Amino acid sequence: MPEEVGAAGDEAPRPPSVGVRLTSFGLIVLIALCGITLVLGFVNKDRCTGPRFDQWGRSQPDFDERRYRDVCYSDIQTLWIGRDIDRHVFPYVHGKLTNKGQPVGGVVEYPVLTGVFIWASALFAHTDADFLLYSALLLAPFGLATAWLLGRMSGWRALLWAIGPPLVLYAFHNWELPVVLCATAAIYVVHHGWGSRGASRPLATRATVAGVLLGLGFAFKVYPAIFALPLMLYVLTGGRDRAEFVEGRKGLDWRGALRVAGVTLGTAIAVNVPFMIAGFEGWRASFTFQLLRKADITTNSIWFWGLRPDSNPENVPVQELIGVLSPLLMLISFVVACTVGWVRYQKEGTYPWVPVSAAMLCGFLLLHKVHSPQYTLWLIPMFVLLRIRWGWIVAYFAADLAMGIGIFRWYYEIFYGKHGDIYNGLAAQAVMVGVWGRAALLVGLFFAFLTSKETFRERLTA
Repeated sequence: MPEEVGAAGDEAPRPPSVGVRLTSFGLIVLIALCGITLVLGFVNKDRCTGPRFDQWGRSQPDFDERRYRDVCYSDIQTLWIGRDIDRHVFPYVHGKLTNKGQPVGGVVEYPVLTGVFIWASALFAHTDADFLLYSALLLAPFGLATAWLLGRMSGWRALLWAIGPPLVLYAFHNWELPVVLCATAAIYVVHHGWGSRGASRPLATRATVAGVLLGLGFAFKVYPAIFALPLMLYVLTGGRDRAEFVEGRKGLDWRGALRVAGVTLGTAIAVNVPFMIAGFEGWRASFTFQLLRKADITTNSIWFWGLRPDSNPENVPVQELIGVLSPLLMLISFVVACTVGWVRYQKEGTYPWVPVSAAMLCGFLLLHKVHSPQYTLWLIPMFVLLRIRWGWIVAYFAADLAMGIGIFRWYYEIFYGKHGDIYNGLAAQAVMVGVWGRAALLVGLFFAFLTSKETFRERLTA
C-alpha cells in the first residue's frame, strides 16, 4: 500500500494524488509492468526483422514494404543502412553533408550523445536485427529508470508511462528514452534531491545538478534545455513558497538563476567541444541537416498540412517562411508560458516551473516544423507529474494512436499503389486525425498545464 509522507518525513494527511509514495513492493510492480511493456515494444518492432539478410545486413525479403504494411517501422532498423552505422564508423569526426544535404562519413542527424549511443549499440551488430536488439537492450534501462523516478514522485500515476500505448509504439522507434530520463531526472532532483538529505539540500545545489541533467538532455535531443528558463525563474524567486533563498539573501536570487543558465549551457558545450575539435565539419553537419530539413510529408507538422498546397518542398519561399515563423512562434509561446507562470507566482508565492516547462514543451511540439510520432514520449512524464483532467490524456493517446498507426499504413498505400490520396481511405483520414487532433490538444494542453498543480511534493529525506 502507498504511504503518505509529510514535508519533514512525518506522516501527515494530504490529498491522495499529491505526495503519495509507493512502497518498495509497489515500485517493483511498477518496474515489472514497465519491463513487460518494453518487451512488447521490442516484439512489435522485431516483426520487421529477418528472416533472411542481404550482404549489407538488411532484412529480407520486402523490408521496405513490410515496415509500412505491418506497422513495425523503426528509425533504428531503417538507419542501419545509409549513415555508416553498419560500417561501425565513429560518429561526426570524419563526416560531412553531401551537396544534396545528405549526411555521410558517420554523421547522424542527432546531437552528439545520441550519435555515440547509436555507435555503441552497433559495435557488435552485423545485421539490422542485431542492431535493433542491442539498441533495445541499451535503451530499456532508461525507460525503466524513468518509470522508477515517476513512481517515486507521483505513485501509481506513473502507470501512464509504464503501461501506456506510446511506450509500446515508440520505445524502440528512435532514441528517445535517454533524453526523457534526463528531463525527468532534472525535475526529480529539484524536488526530491538525492541521498540521505533528499530535498533538504540547498536549492542552489539541487538546481545545479538539474542544470547538468538538462545540459546532457540537450546533447541527446535538445528539448530539455528549454526547461532551464523556468527553472531559473524558480530559483530566482526562492523556490517553494519563496522559502529557499540562500541564507541572508534578500530579494530575487539573480546569482542562483544565472548559475542554472551557466551550468546548463556549460554542460552542453563541454559535451560538444571534443567533437567540434575532432571534426568540426562533421559535428556541424548534424545541426545543419536539421536546419535545412524541409516541412514535407514525413514531418507530420501543422506547417506542411496547414499551408497545402504551397508547402511542397520545392517551394523555396514558403519553406524559408516556415524556417522563420516556426522558431519565432516557438519563442513567443515560451515567453507567454513564462509570463503566465510569473502571474501565478505573484498570486501563489511559488513559481510553477514544471507546469511552465510542460506548456513550453507543448509550444515546441506544436510549432516545430518536425513533429515525429515518437515525440509523444517527451510529453507523457508531464501527464504523470501534473494534475490535468483525464479527458486530455485519453484524447491525446487516441490522436497519437491514430497518427502512430495511420501514418505508416498511409505510406504503404502511397508507395505500393492503393489509395494514397488524402481524401481516400481510412489510413489517410487517421493521419489527419493525428495531425490536427494533436495540434488542437496541444493548444488546449498549453493552457491546461499552465493552470495545473503538481502531483508531487518535495521529500526532505530518503
